[in-house]
Amino acid sequence: MTLIADTEPTVFETVESEVRSYCRAWPTVFERATGSRLFDEHGRPFLDFFAGAGSLNYGHNNPALKRPLLDYLGSDGITHGLDMSTTAKRRFLETFRSAVLEPRGLPYKVMFPGPTGTNAVEAALKLARKVTGRKTVVSFTNAFHGMSLGSLALTGNAGKRAGAGVPLTHTTQMPFDHYLGGVTPDFLWFERLLEDSGSGLDHPAAVIVETVQGEGGVNVARAEWLRGLADLCRRRDMLLIVDDIQMGCGRTGDFFSFEEAGITPDIVTLSKSISGYGLPMSLCLFRDELDMWRPGEHNGTFRGNNPAFVTATAALETYWRDGTLRDRTLRRAATVEAALAELGTEAAPRGRGLVWGLEFEDGERAAAVCRRAFELGLLVETSGPRDEVVKLLPPLTVTDDELDEGLGILARAVRHTA
Repeated sequence: MTLIADTEPTVFETVESEVRSYCRAWPTVFERATGSRLFDEHGRPFLDFFAGAGSLNYGHNNPALKRPLLDYLGSDGITHGLDMSTTAKRRFLETFRSAVLEPRGLPYKVMFPGPTGTNAVEAALKLARKVTGRKTVVSFTNAFHGMSLGSLALTGNAGKRAGAGVPLTHTTQMPFDHYLGGVTPDFLWFERLLEDSGSGLDHPAAVIVETVQGEGGVNVARAEWLRGLADLCRRRDMLLIVDDIQMGCGRTGDFFSFEEAGITPDIVTLSKSISGYGLPMSLCLFRDELDMWRPGEHNGTFRGNNPAFVTATAALETYWRDGTLRDRTLRRAATVEAALAELGTEAAPRGRGLVWGLEFEDGERAAAVCRRAFELGLLVETSGPRDEVVKLLPPLTVTDDELDEGLGILARAVRHTA
């Protein structure tokens, strides 16, 4: 019998593209997951403070979502429905209206674009340009809005932009909150460009912003900065788009991350955890008077992911009929902040709710921390323009014991790499 050496290339290495990423950082083969843990094919557990890049706010295979999904599939419920009317879609729309929109007084229509975050952003850009008749959209330094060409044009990361292979046009970047170190009044540069006919900035159709820049390094915008931005958009006749793809669905505490600032954006994009179960789904929300779409003007073959409607409805019914999850998330935020502050790293920890960043002086140290954390059984990733920030995204349903365990492992990893 011929023995195959451990160095024999795997099917992932011989068949799958070199574009693969996370599997390189976490070199094991995962087999199953439940709650806040994944298990590899050898049965080794890993505490998950990555949560599907924010797609699993309610954990893996949450029973409150899995049971309705299994019942739906077992009854031969519609799986693929494009934008046809289905009972699953009706239940989701009714629940989203009563559990999310009406309690917050939000005047939004709901659009189902293709089931990815970047497609929701593309839909928002199309609509803003259609409504205003203008082309330019303003985004911010260190922003991340997706990998298709329109959303990539709004993204700040040079490495990701380089992958486009074509010019990325019709966008202008402005300084995000704190980008200039507080030495310049908020929006001074932006206002000056808008009022100066010689600035070269065409009147923007819209401004798009993340209230917390996750991929950009967990950069948190102050509530007063967001209110100032909303006021600027009103005064200058620009639509305000909030990209809530990673920070929405409770990640910062409230269902929408902009609620703390008391603003009402014109357009909002949601994806990742809106399905609640990791199933592909996205929404583009906008004020009723902006609904100028012609039938089929923006579409997608998989915009009617009915199993995702089922789990999304279950998530809303389970977690968003009252403020229990919100309050628990905010309490745990204080626990995380205190634990990270004790680590004595180069910069103070920053975050909101259950998204936190720990900044190091360079990407090598941050990567070493993540590698050591993996060896110790914890999944965390890096973010930031130089991958210098270790980012924490535990499930919102993480238990107190699991949160303490994960923070303890992270502390060990930081000390090991010092």
